[in-house]
Amino acid sequence: MTLALLGLHLAVTGVLLPRRLAGSARLQARPALGATLWLALMASFTVALVLAGHHAIEPAAHEPAGLIGLLPHLEPARPVLPHTHDWWLLATAGAVLAALVAAVGVRAGRARRRHRAVLDVVAVRDRRWGALVLEHAHPTVYCLPGRRSRVVLSRGALRLLDERQLAAAVAHERGHIRGRHHLFRLPVDTFALLFGPLPLARLGRSEVALLLEMAADDAALAEVSRGELASALCALATSGATPGGSLGVASTGVLARVRRLARPGSGRRRRLTWWIGLSTLPALPYLLACAPHP
Repeated sequence: MTLALLGLHLAVTGVLLPRRLAGSARLQARPALGATLWLALMASFTVALVLAGHHAIEPAAHEPAGLIGLLPHLEPARPVLPHTHDWWLLATAGAVLAALVAAVGVRAGRARRRHRAVLDVVAVRDRRWGALVLEHAHPTVYCLPGRRSRVVLSRGALRLLDERQLAAAVAHERGHIRGRHHLFRLPVDTFALLFGPLPLARLGRSEVALLLEMAADDAALAEVSRGELASALCALATSGATPGGSLGVASTGVLARVRRLARPGSGRRRRLTWWIGLSTLPALPYLLACAPHP
């Protein structure tokens, strides 16, 4: 029964929910919460997978004790092995996953450092925009996040965009830097590396990237208007891909973002119930594994 519950949870979080949530207007209305929901789903799937593997290997090792199994200082009604004895399993799996995330982060950090070193040599600092100007005719605006963050403008972007459009593009990139959006990408990229074609991995990676762009758009709206930001996005939409490890103003989901900007009053309120639900989602598989059954 425990394996059946965990298998159902894996199917729901790994396949059904991702297909349902992809492109959700509700998540796009609150992009930071939306990106956190995708991360919580990935964490919940991983916990369920670890527990399912453990119960498949030792199906009779632990008899379900209900939620009382979470409380080692209480005695259950009948002799059982509380699931609190299995926390070492989750701790070990968590340490392994943390090491994988760190490895992905180190690799991305090295790419950013190499790129930053080249930029510091070939680019010129523009004090007006607080950015580096790259002598390149192709219009592009992007940022290199991290401790020594950089906003980069190409000479082509300076020619293409007017003053307000440039202000919008720069504000968007600063939103990425202030929001530390590159840190959101690390666990998502690691999950996609591990689980490849799984809908939660495949859709989650693209959806989180889009939601983080929308979160940076929201940050830019504190300094510029919706029309100015939308026009900057459209102007830069044909600029192509940004360098590895960077975040570009027009690199992801331009059409969806322009449509969102055209809708007045996109919600940005944070609801306590959302955060409570997101914080408990990764623990749900453990509660399922502890649930009593006939």
